[in-house]
This record gives sequence, C-alpha cells and structure tokens, in this order.
Amino acid sequence: MSSIEVAVGEIRLANDRPFVLVGGMNVLESAETVMAVAGQFAKTTRELSIPWIFKASFDKANRSSIASFRGPGLAEGLRLLAEVKRRFGVPVLTDVHEPGQAEAVAEVADVLQLPAFLSRQTDLVLALARTGAAVNIKKAQFLAPAEMRHILEKFERADNRRLLLCERGTAFGYHNLIVDMLGFQVLKNFAYPVLFDATHALQLPGGQSHGAGGRRGQLAGLAGAGLMQGIAGLFIEAHPDPDQALCDGPCALRLDRLEDFLRRMRAIDALAKSLPAIDTD
Repeated sequence: MSSIEVAVGEIRLANDRPFVLVGGMNVLESAETVMAVAGQFAKTTRELSIPWIFKASFDKANRSSIASFRGPGLAEGLRLLAEVKRRFGVPVLTDVHEPGQAEAVAEVADVLQLPAFLSRQTDLVLALARTGAAVNIKKAQFLAPAEMRHILEKFERADNRRLLLCERGTAFGYHNLIVDMLGFQVLKNFAYPVLFDATHALQLPGGQSHGAGGRRGQLAGLAGAGLMQGIAGLFIEAHPDPDQALCDGPCALRLDRLEDFLRRMRAIDALAKSLPAIDTD
C-alpha cells in the first residue's frame, strides 16, 4: 500500500521517509523550563539532522487527582508555544480538549492533537477537522488498532486528510499498558503516517497513589522496537529533572540523555528503512 505524506511546514511525514521527532515536554511549566527543554531539542536535532516538531500541553484535563498540576491554561499556554515557534523556528503540537478551543489553538499550533481518552468524541473530532490543520490522533488505550478506521472516517467526511496516527499502548488489566508490535502494521495499512508515543506507552496508569507511574528505564528498548516497524515518527517527552516534573515524570527521558538516545534511534530507523520488504504470508 502506498504511504500518504503529510506536510507540516517544511517537514514531510510518511512511513517510508526518515523518522520525524515529535518531542518536548508533557505539560508547559515555567517559561525557563520550557525554553531549556526546547533549546536542548533544537540543538540536538540540528546536530543530528533530525526533523523536529515541539510538543507540550497547555492543559492536562485528564489528570488522576483534582490536586494534579494541569498547566498554564489556554491563553498563557498559547503565548509560550508561540514564543517557542519564534525563538527556535520549529512547528509546534499541542492537544485540544474542547471543541471551542480548536480555532484559537489552530492559530498558533501547526499540529492539533486529539487526546487518546477523547478520540471517539465526534464533536471534538469535527471541530479539529474543520480547522484544516494537521491532526495527530492518539489511539485510545481501550481501542484496537483496526478501530481507528472509524475515527479516520469522521475526519475524512469533514474533508481533512492531514492526519497522523499515534500508538501509545493498550490497557492491559489494572495499572499497565502494553504495545502490540503487530498493531503497527494494522495502523500502517491505513496509509497515513504512524507515530509512536513511546514515553506514554511506558505509563503505569494509576500506579502511584496520586497518579501514574512509569518505566523510563525501558524507553530506548521500546522506542527502538517501534521504529523497527518502519514508521513515520517518534513521540517522546523529556525533562531536565524528571523526578521533579509536574506531570508524567516517571515516563520522561532525562534531558541530558537526549543526544545518546536520538543517535541510537536514528541508527535503528535507518536500518529498518534500508532493509527490503519480504513477504512471509
């Protein structure tokens, strides 16, 4: 099956092209931390010639606890994202939780994200589609890969085909996610670019009394396995001090490990895409 190419500014995403990095932080924290994270991604991806889209959330509405940090909110969040775009010359991605936010977010963000827990919410899907922006569709933890076709059909009926499909793991009992490597091929059969959110796939949902736990020590192995499936991109989050991160620190890569990590991922992606396809059916 042919591979659809989706353009985000000068970046081209397709399953048969070198991988694109969607990388940043889980939720926008202080301006100082945001710029430190974005600056390190900018420096490293430039040195390694890896196309990069910055990602961060202005609001995390699906937190485990009412006391959990949610982010700076829409207005301040969009201001910070616009500053990242200006300072580093990079496209940005952020999630939208309510239909009424879509147009305002699309004025700043180059890619809108449909959150996993909300991926079946038709009104939200249509609001995102009508902006005409590229949309990253997170596969819900409770959906099989083949069920993504229903979400794709909603976008296509609204005349938006600037779509990315993002694997982030599937619920496996309590406090656990698994990534089915066979599912990547199912997603690729839709022809749209496939991303792998390796950091969120390491979550242990509800694994701590106040929120999610995680397994950041296994990030390189899981991300590498995903890239060996021949996909369009990798989605990761990093933080200068993950243990002090205000959201999903247990899954985040330590920022000072970013270069070594990306060197390895670039090599794995190049190997995967240099190998000829074989028919084992």
